[in-house]
Amino acid sequence: MPVNLSIKNAPDEIVARLKERAAKHHRSLQGELLAIIEEAVRTPRRLTPKDVLAEVRRLGLRTPAEAVTIVRANRDGR
Repeated sequence: MPVNLSIKNAPDEIVARLKERAAKHHRSLQGELLAIIEEAVRTPRRLTPKDVLAEVRRLGLRTPAEAVTIVRANRDGR
């Protein structure tokens, strides 16, 4: 059964930023708050190596050449 929640004494600046965020996502303030809460309590999904590689490429990250040496030394030191 759904429960009503309330936040008391929310600072004006926070409320204004939440309203901006809600407008950006085409939601009501109530809808935006619920979306934030749902995201906060969602069970994190396990990333596959493919997911990680896609994120690295999306961010444009580069791996230094010495990374291979570091990984090999770490692996061989086990």
